[in-house]
Amino acid sequence: MTIFSRIISGEIPCYKIAENEDFFAFLDINPVNWGHTLVVPKKETDYIFDLSDDELSAMTLFAKRVAEALKETLPCRKVGMAVIGLEVPHAHIHLVPMRSEGDMDFSHKISDPDPEKMKQIAAAVSANFK
Repeated sequence: MTIFSRIISGEIPCYKIAENEDFFAFLDINPVNWGHTLVVPKKETDYIFDLSDDELSAMTLFAKRVAEALKETLPCRKVGMAVIGLEVPHAHIHLVPMRSEGDMDFSHKISDPDPEKMKQIAAAVSANFK
């Protein structure tokens, strides 16, 4: 069972943004920018392109709704999307609120993100999720 499956099941706490029967979105605990969110399928699949066409399409549309909530909530010009990361064998999309392209630099993380600020961001974005 991956760490993301453990988060989805509630075994590990998270800053949840949204979920439906197939997908789950939560703040990355090592964000590159405030509001950095992960969107994952509830079905454990290592490689995003191993998802069926229907699953990948549905995941992208779910991520779009999360991105719209992020853009409505946080000061940004756009929300960037990336599929990177080999450390967790569970498909995931990164959504990052951006003011500049440098905000997508995954080598620069926010050190020690304040848990209270993370909680506030998660609640505000969740409230704007439609």
